Amino acid sequence: MKIGLIGRPKSGKTTLFNLLTGASVATSRYDTGRAELHTGIARVPDPRVGRLSAMFEPKKTTYATFEVVDLAGIAKGERAGLEIKDFRSADALLHVVRAFGDEALGAPDPRRDLVDLELELVLADLEVVERRIERLEASIKKRRTDAEVKEQEIFGRLKTHLEAETPLRAVALSDDETRIVRGFTLLSQKPILHCLNLDEKAIGDADRAVDAYGLSAIARAPRTRIGWVSAVLEMEVAQLGGEEQAAFLTDLGLREPAIHRVLRDCYALLGLVSFFTVGDDEVRAWPIASGTRAQDAAGTVHSDIARGFIRAEVTAYDDLVAANGSFADIRTKGQLRLEGKDYPVRDGEICHFRFNVAKS
Repeated sequence: MKIGLIGRPKSGKTTLFNLLTGASVATSRYDTGRAELHTGIARVPDPRVGRLSAMFEPKKTTYATFEVVDLAGIAKGERAGLEIKDFRSADALLHVVRAFGDEALGAPDPRRDLVDLELELVLADLEVVERRIERLEASIKKRRTDAEVKEQEIFGRLKTHLEAETPLRAVALSDDETRIVRGFTLLSQKPILHCLNLDEKAIGDADRAVDAYGLSAIARAPRTRIGWVSAVLEMEVAQLGGEEQAAFLTDLGLREPAIHRVLRDCYALLGLVSFFTVGDDEVRAWPIASGTRAQDAAGTVHSDIARGFIRAEVTAYDDLVAANGSFADIRTKGQLRLEGKDYPVRDGEICHFRFNVAKS
């Protein structure tokens, strides 16, 4: 899974990229229109993984991850960078919104920046849709097919919504229609997290930022979330460890680094949940789409396990923790279940897959 990081120049976007991925990309440059992309891997914080690792003491502990691609700053009217293939292929977008004062840029206006960014995505999609319609019209004139006529109708409908400046994530499509348009990687169709990058002094009022900046209607839009972080402050937090970090967070009135919440918001935006595998060799969180069948979940571990799937042994995280990691105890209590291939694996379940791949 991939998150596309986007924002206006000097929004703190690259600072947030460094926080998410542990990279050290220079933030001094903020010219626009350059075809530049940074990529990294973000680890999703999950205290359940740490608890399981402490119980099983494995040789390796692996958290769920996703890829992050950081696009150069996009100013109003400059959409050339949006055509970069690696960015367009992102599964969701993380929009970093300046909500701090700047000597050169002045007071922040998050609502303006959100509206402007959404409009750039809409206009970029409109260009793609119009080009597709032109090609379909030319092709249909030569040889009319039902498939192309249907596609023409779908793209005509999308064009109408885009001309009304409606992001396509708010447009309902059938599964078949979604399949037809998927390859065009329409940007305004992707789920989006608008992340307000606050000044350190505004942290105490962060939970009221949505109302304060007039963003309530945007927050209620389909497949849209609004979160917050103070990237500069988070850089300071990241440089501390242990008790020193905990004390610093307490002074700020925070239970954890805000970047952890941003990571979980991204994970939720992608529609992901985690199941776990445990053992002496490794404790691991496996990201899957919510509602994934047990056989397909097994395939994330290894394709052979899915191919030879027999049953999934499943237990709840809380039950395993209560038993201090003893599978014998939870089996005695009837808390270890056998599930078939169509069982929808739930977030936090510990799974062991029984399988048999016949030798050829």
